[in-house]
Parts: sequence; structure tokens; C-alpha cells
Amino acid sequence: MIVAGSDSQALAGALARETGDTLAVAEYDRFPDGELLVEIPDLTDTTPDRAVIVAGTLSAEAHVELLQLQDAVREAGASEVVTVLPYMGYSRQDAAFKAGQPISARAVARAVSTGTDRVVLVTPHEPAIADFFDVPVDIVDAAPRLAAPLPGDLADPLFLAPDEGAIDLAETVKRAYGAGTTDYFEKERDYDTGEVTVTPSAAPVEDRDVVLVDDIVATGSTMSESIAVLNDRGAGRVIVTCVHALLARNARSKLSAAGVAGIYATDTVERDVSAVSAAPSVAAVL
Repeated sequence: MIVAGSDSQALAGALARETGDTLAVAEYDRFPDGELLVEIPDLTDTTPDRAVIVAGTLSAEAHVELLQLQDAVREAGASEVVTVLPYMGYSRQDAAFKAGQPISARAVARAVSTGTDRVVLVTPHEPAIADFFDVPVDIVDAAPRLAAPLPGDLADPLFLAPDEGAIDLAETVKRAYGAGTTDYFEKERDYDTGEVTVTPSAAPVEDRDVVLVDDIVATGSTMSESIAVLNDRGAGRVIVTCVHALLARNARSKLSAAGVAGIYATDTVERDVSAVSAAPSVAAVL
């Protein structure tokens, strides 16, 4: 049985189709005082051998909802609970940057571990966060899925990572696409101000289609600056592709104003740019 968190309904449905498992229809409500209430009516007359909960935790409330879903399937007698985290909130807070700060990724991982037998993480920003969980963890790379929705007529494509840390993602998408070269921007972040400076790579871009590849696009600030630089240097189409399209606040406007030609992402975060599903990648480890 597959159970969806409210932020991951499309991915859960795709995963059910991929695996042939039953998709339970959960209901999400609130008590008058604002507390969350999650209910899975399909469990009334059913005791699943295995329950696979698919729940991106994009907010603090989504974390609570996930814990409730885990408890509901346990209460129904599920002998095995697998938790799929398409996107794990707080995962980028994987270290204490100042004295007195928590390691939030660790705190969240420990909480999730209490209600599950196994966790599946989809393209985490830092794979090392798997060590924070108290249960076995499988890491799934959904980046190869990003090649499918790209235009088939890219001109001498350059798959460009916004920093050196994302070059493996760019290489993965390039291999899946079957053509092109890879490179990366130099990126420096001022941790006091939060300002990011992007320095162009040495790769020639004039009249070439450029695919900017990253695991997460959150505020869009780095991507929009990269797009503007590439357009100034005479690039052809500049396309953004990522696994997790958070697109917080005015990120879409930033990217559009910078001249992006297209945005493609997976359904780990359900947005209108979710052009391909991560379900086949997840199904492979279930």
C-alpha cells in the first residue's frame, strides 16, 4: 500500500502505477484549534503488510503530517513501514554554523526514524545526512530523469553547474541526454550578508544552448544571475533544470526577468514545472 502526504500526491500516484501497489486515499483536515488531523479510511478494513509513505516535508506542518501518517499505518498493523522523502525539509541545515544552533537535519532525521523501518531519500543536497537516521537509508538519484523533458534539438549543448559541487549532476544529465559537454560556474557566498557572486566559466557559450543543472532551486538568486551572465555572453537558449523546484517567494519572476527559456523539474516538489516523475527511480529500490 502506498500512502501520500498532502504535498506528494502526484508522485505517490505515479509510484503506485509504477509498482502496481494500491494507492490509499488519505484525508487531511484540522481540528478547530488548528491542529492537524490525518486519516486513512482505506485502513478501516485493511491491514497492509507494507506501507510506503511518500511525503515531501516542505514545511514544519508537513513534518507533523508525516509522523501522523507513520503512526496511522502502524496503528493499523502494518508489519513494515517505508518512508519516502522526495524532498526533506531542513536537510540543508546539516551543521551548526554558529554556537548555540541545532543541527536541524539530524533532529528531523531522528524524529522520522521513530516511525519507520526504512527511509528513501531522493537526491539529497548532502548525502551524508543519511547518517543522521537511526534506520537503514537508500539514496535515490533522480537526476537522470531530467534529460527526458529537455528539447531534443539543443544546439551544441553545454550542461553547466552553478558551482563545482553540482558538476556531477550536470554530468549525469548530460550522459542521460546523450550529447554535449559540461562545466561549472565559480560561486562565492558571503555568509554574513547571504550575497552570492557568480563568476563565468571559461567554456565558450556563444550561440550554444546552455542547460543549468542543480539539485535544488530555492530563491532563484544564483540561477537568475547565471542566466543573465550567459545571455550577456551570447548564449542561445538558457534552460534551468533541477530535481527539487522549491521556487520560493519571487524565484519564478527572477528567472523570467533574467531571460530563462524553460524550467524543467521532477515531481519531488509538485510545481507546474514538474515535467518528469521521480517514481521510476524510487520504485527501483522498493
